Amino acid sequence: MLLLFIIYLAFISLGLPDAVLGASWPVMGRDINASLEFAGVVSLIISAGTVISSLLATKMIHHLGIGKVVTFSVLLTAGALLGFSMSHVPVALMLLAVPLGIGAGAVDAALNNFVAVHYKSKHMNYLHSFWGVGATAGPLLMANYLILNEGWRDGYVAIASLQFLLVIVLFLTLPLWKKVLVKPLGNDKEVTPFVSNASALKIKGVSLQLVMFFCYNSVETGAGLWAASYLTMEKNVFPVDAAFWVAMYYLGITIGRFFCGFIAEKIAEETLVRCGVVIMIFGCVMLVLPLSGLWAKAGLMLIGLGCAPIYPNTIHMIPKRFGLAASQTIIGLSMATAYMGMTIIPPILGMTAKTFSFASFPIILLLLSGIIFVTTERLRGCRVTVSSINRSSNSV
Repeated sequence: MLLLFIIYLAFISLGLPDAVLGASWPVMGRDINASLEFAGVVSLIISAGTVISSLLATKMIHHLGIGKVVTFSVLLTAGALLGFSMSHVPVALMLLAVPLGIGAGAVDAALNNFVAVHYKSKHMNYLHSFWGVGATAGPLLMANYLILNEGWRDGYVAIASLQFLLVIVLFLTLPLWKKVLVKPLGNDKEVTPFVSNASALKIKGVSLQLVMFFCYNSVETGAGLWAASYLTMEKNVFPVDAAFWVAMYYLGITIGRFFCGFIAEKIAEETLVRCGVVIMIFGCVMLVLPLSGLWAKAGLMLIGLGCAPIYPNTIHMIPKRFGLAASQTIIGLSMATAYMGMTIIPPILGMTAKTFSFASFPIILLLLSGIIFVTTERLRGCRVTVSSINRSSNSV
């Protein structure tokens, strides 16, 4: 149980910096003379780093062990965030975005796979809810520093300090990871054949799954990055208030995933995903309609609640949908595609907002949510033809 607690702490650290850039950008961008869409460029570089490190994570874990990889990765993110606080020119943020993305991607890939192999499905929901704890705490901390007029720089120092404290905890608990025997998925007596990326892409339904993950992470990341700017510029919300509601957006994701963890064994995963997509679409509609800022804030939080069950439950359904032999490969492809969505769409949202107006922001989110609905509905009932799929997991 102690190791599981450490894993949850590590995922909190993964979420801490995710929403801070968007929450602080209305003030931060002005102070360093960066254009509106430059936040999307920084986000693009961070996401590119996560793609690279997630693809290399398996080799790093094989040579160094998961404990050392997670510890070093959190150290990278802590150092990058501290560097953000000292930045005075946009190019510095671009350079620091590289280690920030690499650290985040390695932690994400390593811990998602570790929990999928060793723990029950409810822990996947709990794991991602703890990411939400970090993603909620980050903007709240930043909003607090903005309220106190201590500035976004001190906010980044505070968040970096929390990351450095976690590095110390991870370093002191490294022996715990060494005690864990990593077993392959499936029955110990079975040897599952290797499935290449090319072969996995030929499996019926995989392409739909990848489109879904691309669009989902585009919505989740795009909303978190640009919501504060949208509320400020289109709904006349004060920057501090806008940063607070970005935190509420991530709080919606967090609460939703905690709740899904409790009911995961009672309600079908496909039902949870469908409910989440419908709530997400309803939240997007509230942003699109010419309503007051209060309705826009409520719509943003509904988008967060809708996001909650989609990612973890879809990941958990992969072995049942596509087979145990292909699940590891498809999970890797899904995460890589999700990161691509995080990389491509946020800067497009920024450029579209600059070219036209921020009124285009919720329209694009709504279109992406519609694609998520279509793909998840077409994936319902997709099952492998084998009679059963065994998973090696703890009884935790």
